[in-house]
Amino acid sequence: MLPFKLIYSDGYDLNLGAHVFPAVKYKLIREKCLAEKIAAPEDFLEPQPAPDEDILLVHSQEWVRKLKTGKLSPAEVLRLEVPYSPQFVRAVWLSAGGSTLAAERALADGCAFNFGGGFHHAFPDHGEGFCAIHDVAVAIRALQARGAVATALVVDLDVHHGNGTAAIFGGDPSVFTLSLHQENNYPYPKPPSDLDVGLPDFTSDETYLRLLRDALDQAFDRFAKAAPKRAPAALVGRRSSPAEFIPSGSERTPTEKPDLIYYLAGADPYMEDQLGGLALTLEGLKERDRIVLAAARSRRIPIAVTFAGGYARRVQDTVQIHVNTILAARQMMGGGTA
Repeated sequence: MLPFKLIYSDGYDLNLGAHVFPAVKYKLIREKCLAEKIAAPEDFLEPQPAPDEDILLVHSQEWVRKLKTGKLSPAEVLRLEVPYSPQFVRAVWLSAGGSTLAAERALADGCAFNFGGGFHHAFPDHGEGFCAIHDVAVAIRALQARGAVATALVVDLDVHHGNGTAAIFGGDPSVFTLSLHQENNYPYPKPPSDLDVGLPDFTSDETYLRLLRDALDQAFDRFAKAAPKRAPAALVGRRSSPAEFIPSGSERTPTEKPDLIYYLAGADPYMEDQLGGLALTLEGLKERDRIVLAAARSRRIPIAVTFAGGYARRVQDTVQIHVNTILAARQMMGGGTA
């Protein structure tokens, strides 16, 4: 058995056919983990769709209504870049529930994975770039609302900048956002994260890993110096503003490290990715994962992981990259070798 849980649902597979988004990867990752005895059936947990009150902590009622009723304009569907269907809506609600469950399990076990999710291009009132609901933001806001965490650090290592993440958490000192991404790539424009590292095309392992180590050190240092304030329970049932997560007066308690790290372990910095332009190797991506996981482990911060993007020409490469992240966590948590 693994020393952490893997969150998975058959409902994550959107059955998009020839679409560049390989939703079948979720099922293939699970099958590979079982076939190679990396994980046992009891290591997997089945998520439930996120309740609307959690979704509404991040997204507008109008956007939720449009998704649930299918009343999206042609322009909204075009911006989303994924065919609309009730199956798609259920999948994104499941992903949000899965990311919340992964965060809860990370708090209990130190680490957890949600195979779905990492939809970092979703904004409160619209979707973009395959992303309709921002599952990681929903998870963080839901845990803040329940008093389970006060602060969080989002480490986004997808090849694309997390524009939705930056927009949602901008101006909120309770959540620090770090994005290490290809600068000359979607999206345009890129709203500022707390720390952005825009990489030139064809950045290779050595440069990437050096900049990643530096960025993580900066993120933890800036987080500690800013001394974010512990968050109160949010008002459940509607989208909350950042101010609602920051108590006033004598309730303020500084914290020197985040209560949770949410790691978007995108596979698309890979050199063979169809939608990326970086040049990381499989070994480089393994080391990337070790660096992030070790940073959390050494600081005793729970870490939840979601797989985010990955569009390699061979879907088997994408699957292997994600499985390697699980193996790195297993090694870090004392459950075997990577």
